[in-house]
Amino acid sequence: MKKLSARRRHPLAAVVVLLLALAATGGLYAAFAPADKAQADETAQSLAIDEGKKLYSVGCASCHGTGGQGTTDGPSLVGVGSAAVDFQVGTGRMPAQQPGAQVPKKKVIYSQAEIDQLAAYIASLGAGPVAPTSEDYSPEGADIAKGGELFRTNCAQCHNFTGEGGALTHGKFAPSLEGVAPKHIYEAMQTGPQNMPSFPDTTMTKQNKKDIIAYLDAVNGDKTESPGGLKLGGLGPVSEGLFAWIFGLGALVAVAIWVAARTAKAKKS
Repeated sequence: MKKLSARRRHPLAAVVVLLLALAATGGLYAAFAPADKAQADETAQSLAIDEGKKLYSVGCASCHGTGGQGTTDGPSLVGVGSAAVDFQVGTGRMPAQQPGAQVPKKKVIYSQAEIDQLAAYIASLGAGPVAPTSEDYSPEGADIAKGGELFRTNCAQCHNFTGEGGALTHGKFAPSLEGVAPKHIYEAMQTGPQNMPSFPDTTMTKQNKKDIIAYLDAVNGDKTESPGGLKLGGLGPVSEGLFAWIFGLGALVAVAIWVAARTAKAKKS
């Protein structure tokens, strides 16, 4: 009987058993690993919301209410989304120093990690526009010419056709877009801060937003050259002609006065 049992045991039996054990382990990992990852992500999100709530209570609740419901000093933040928080806090507009017709851009006082935590808390109050990823505003695949058409149609009335900015009514203004981070330009189109209308994806697609950002970089970027010299706010020949008229005529008047004074002095002598 012992000899018969020995014959039935194949030399590769141990290898097969080991492979089966490894396969079973892999199957168990495949079954449980996604759940573990999802749980970890949920935990990290909960921690971010908790930290964001603490930051909100210190820096934002006095104007926007303890639960983001808004007060007479600040609007409700329910439903503004993480994109609005990243734009307003990331450009230093919030927290605001004082009320006014328009809150200007200033030095940022929060780190990006803290801004993300604030955004997570505000986003938990109600669904809203989500902060974009770098792929959304990357210049890759953008159509600059199309972006120029879209910008002149939808934005130039306030921001000037090269994004230099301009004055509005009652002390308000459209800020210059020169030097503004592409992410913040994208978020401004998403959320419509202050006097600006919003352009959600249903109105202006992600590709359209990318095209506009690429156009602004082409006409107002660090590598942009102005072959005409001083561009005078990018307003074109009207402002350039007015500049020449005022200063040119002023120079002629000054020369005429000088000549007349010299002539009168010469006659007296």
